Amino acid sequence: MIKMMKKTILAFSFILAGFCLFAENNSFGIPDSAEIRRDIRETWLEAPLLTVRNNKPEILNNIAGQKFQVRLEESDSTFNIFVSPEMMMNVDFMSDTGKITKKQEVYPGDAAGSWVLIRNKKDGKPIRIRYYFVPNSDVYIQFSPYNRSSVCDLVIFGNYAVKNVPTGIPFDRFYTASFAEVQRITKINVPWNFVTCDPEMYHSVHQMAAVIREKLPGIVYHDTAMIDENNKTVDFATGKEIQLEEDSDKQPLSSAGFLKWIADGLVEPIAGGKLKRYPLLCQTVEYKDIGYQGVLSNQYSLSFALDFVRNLSSAVLSVNTGMVYKFNESGVDVTIEPFATGLTDNGIVNTVTFIKDCGYNIDVLRSLLYVLANTEPGTIYFGAIRETDYRSPEVKVFNKNVVLMPYFETNGLFNCYVFINGTEMTLSDFLSRFKKDFVYLTRVRSNDTFFPE
Repeated sequence: MIKMMKKTILAFSFILAGFCLFAENNSFGIPDSAEIRRDIRETWLEAPLLTVRNNKPEILNNIAGQKFQVRLEESDSTFNIFVSPEMMMNVDFMSDTGKITKKQEVYPGDAAGSWVLIRNKKDGKPIRIRYYFVPNSDVYIQFSPYNRSSVCDLVIFGNYAVKNVPTGIPFDRFYTASFAEVQRITKINVPWNFVTCDPEMYHSVHQMAAVIREKLPGIVYHDTAMIDENNKTVDFATGKEIQLEEDSDKQPLSSAGFLKWIADGLVEPIAGGKLKRYPLLCQTVEYKDIGYQGVLSNQYSLSFALDFVRNLSSAVLSVNTGMVYKFNESGVDVTIEPFATGLTDNGIVNTVTFIKDCGYNIDVLRSLLYVLANTEPGTIYFGAIRETDYRSPEVKVFNKNVVLMPYFETNGLFNCYVFINGTEMTLSDFLSRFKKDFVYLTRVRSNDTFFPE
């Protein structure tokens, strides 16, 4: 009887351990293939290339019953072994009766939950192991062998949040390590807060974007127009009223005036009025008298758009808190430097993420907004674009403004609303259009109570 009880307890312990493993593997919300990789280690992961080539793709189930495909893919110099989870995808088929859409199972190599071992074709040695853990396939963690241990990289849209961080763990441990184990091993040295999102935190961002989008047909671009505190359309530099066309039902707004219109929509429900124009023009950048930029700054406002977003964001913060903040006291400037290196067409290069009074290179912007969306959920960003006039000598000037509103969709995919000059554009189009430029960002908290006129 006692022996039977011991066997029952032991069996129950194994079952409980299995359930705990399942719960652990799903703590990040992704399917895990750890036990599958344990079973295929000799036949797939450590076998010579000629042997692996003879293996047919396999569909295997993990302990939770989730399907994974094990397969080989080759390139000129490497061969890659994928262990990829099943996904259902709508596929269109043509038939005699027309187009028919059916769900079909696929096994993407870069889906959340996918694991890949990359090996050298010449000698079969492992190069790296990569874990995909979010819907955006350009975000992943990877491990490479280093002496008798391993090093770790966290990559976010081509930029490295950490690069070659020692793990103290033998590389082959990651042949069978679950993703939960990966998180435990790297919890001190990897900034997981950069990549851990809660899609429920962006309601006010969506709300504001929807209101802005609804109002866009009533806005027309004008080089200098802004709505002042007296609800008059004025020249932003002089304050002189702009005469509107009698037969026009559209509100003219400049690049800066468009951002003020958004800011007024946030502060007016609280303050009962719009922001004053003149304080928003306060200069925030001092140029050295020597040098071409310094000479030009005495004749033209080279930093207008930068001054404007700093003062505008500080003004919104002042209204929200009931305290008066100058731009250099407010903390609205975004100055974080989350990346050390970047992956370019020329290989890995060191990246200077932030430059004072200049901002961020457009190349790093998608990665940066991804991090900001995770670490500052519900925040939107007023931006000043620094463009270069390639005359001789070159002139660098902040002329245009933009509002960037990053968020995560309900399925965890990253995205960003972009509004500029009274129009909306995709983030990809924005990055392409200003690919040679810099952008300076300032923070503004989003709010459901948003009523721009």
